[in-house]
Amino acid sequence: MIQLFHVYKTYGRHRVALEDITLRIEKGEFVLFTGPSGAGKTTLLKLLFALERPDSGQILIQNRNVGRLKESELPYLRRTIGFIFQDFKLLQKKTVFDNVAAAMQIAGASPAEIRRRVSEVLGSVGLEHKKETLPSMLSAGEQQRVCVARSIVNHPTILLADEPTGNLDADLTADIFDLLKNINAKGTTVVVATHDREVVSRVQRRVVALKHGKVMDGGA
Repeated sequence: MIQLFHVYKTYGRHRVALEDITLRIEKGEFVLFTGPSGAGKTTLLKLLFALERPDSGQILIQNRNVGRLKESELPYLRRTIGFIFQDFKLLQKKTVFDNVAAAMQIAGASPAEIRRRVSEVLGSVGLEHKKETLPSMLSAGEQQRVCVARSIVNHPTILLADEPTGNLDADLTADIFDLLKNINAKGTTVVVATHDREVVSRVQRRVVALKHGKVMDGGA
């Protein structure tokens, strides 16, 4: 499903973000990237989503070499990958429904399919009754649930999440990870970056520990 071979990423002349990363994630796995701030967790997710390119090494996602894809091919790759951002990135002047629908509109889905699928995913995260609400009227936990719905609305085979509970309390954190577990149970490969050790111990899934841009434990 996901394979990395000797991947390096450097910012500027001196800041090494990732160093010699070799890693394999199987289809249907639930994997936690852990480590302190600056360990390389977010950079690794950005490379998997092709928001950035590695300086060297290879990244294969579903047997496609991401580094060799043309810019015009990247949107098709990203349609198979959902991404949950730590800071939500919701459209503040759009309703919950429209925020989730935007991903399907970009993919060219029909209005009927959008209505059906958006209602379905909002129901799965417990927010169908909030579909006409603006993000500013939602709690932090509800906003993150909207982000989860948006990330899965196009039936991704892979779901990436960057510190998805960094702004939430313990109860809301548990709720979000229950959602992620349910998504994973339906076959989606889930990769989460988190520095929260309590989350790691509670979720009890495979852990890939990063430090100073290197895999310290749980790699290939």
